[in-house]
Amino acid sequence: MRVGILKEPPFDNRVAMLPEHIALYKKLNVQILVETLAGEKAFATDDAYRTSGAEVVSRQEILSCDVVVGIHLPEENEFPQLKGKVIVGAYQPLYHKELFQKIASSGIQAFSLDMLPRTTRAQSMDVLSSQANIAGYKAVLVAANLYPRYFPMFMTAAGSIAPAKFLILGAGVAGLQAIATARRLGGIVEVFDTRPAVKEEVQSLGGKFVEVEGAADASQAGGYAVEQTEDFLLRQKEKIASSVKKADVIITTAQIFGKKAPILVTEEMIATMKHGSVIIDIASSTGGNTELTKDNEMIISHGVTIVGNSNLPSTMPSDASKLYGKNVYNFLELIIDKEKGLNMNFDDELVKGACMTSEGEIKNDLLK
Repeated sequence: MRVGILKEPPFDNRVAMLPEHIALYKKLNVQILVETLAGEKAFATDDAYRTSGAEVVSRQEILSCDVVVGIHLPEENEFPQLKGKVIVGAYQPLYHKELFQKIASSGIQAFSLDMLPRTTRAQSMDVLSSQANIAGYKAVLVAANLYPRYFPMFMTAAGSIAPAKFLILGAGVAGLQAIATARRLGGIVEVFDTRPAVKEEVQSLGGKFVEVEGAADASQAGGYAVEQTEDFLLRQKEKIASSVKKADVIITTAQIFGKKAPILVTEEMIATMKHGSVIIDIASSTGGNTELTKDNEMIISHGVTIVGNSNLPSTMPSDASKLYGKNVYNFLELIIDKEKGLNMNFDDELVKGACMTSEGEIKNDLLK
């Protein structure tokens, strides 16, 4: 059986498998084919893939493989060539429902790893967590480059420098890593999250958890935020506004599964911030957490630099690809039998949960 690795679109520097992963696939008795220059931006050369035992071939040959692996979806005009094939990636299907209808009608069996149940058993395949960890870390470093002052406190003969004040909205994987990184760089950190259960984690990392009582239960939301009542949102807005005014750097990470990201920082709030302050909005691809966020853009408004970037893992392509590639391997172990080839066990909640299309139909109820 052949597994093909696609080259990602120009905006993404990652690759779905590095040369170091290829040895793992010997256990599955599969042949690995890699598209020419697929790993170039992740510092993985074609020669490195060949040395590791993979074949480096054209995109057309990759599309003929039994299983085609990537991060983003193949091009729509390539769907007919993938009829009867299995594709695996992190496709954000809830934001591309019409496209998945076409994938189903094209006879493609599609698995999207960002739709896996957020269970303990799925952690080794959890692409959302592995990439969010990088995004939270890099968001703070991007802010450090843009912020015109120090992060840590300094006491010098020329005077004292006060530490930067951070506000982090959302204490999921990205938010927790942002807290840890900001604290390591000497910042003072306040954190908002609608889930009281994360308070202990925030405090263990040195952050101050700002509570707003009366939040809707998010315990079954798989690490995402959930929609809140109008009364809660009003009280949350008041508390956030107070923290925004004091903040030098804001990192926003709040997203609602399958829906537009909630607006947490209004233009009116941004106007109260000190000139030179920085906002990094990781939720920009789903609308952003501020009223002024523009996806894949950096703007300056009211003297505040606002960066909309949900693609931060791509700026650390080597480690992002390393983690993603291991996530993919752990999933493929579920659907590949080294003796029989593809072996789909839809009684397995992970296989069933990740399957978006099969046998010409949409299989996930959230896409119907």
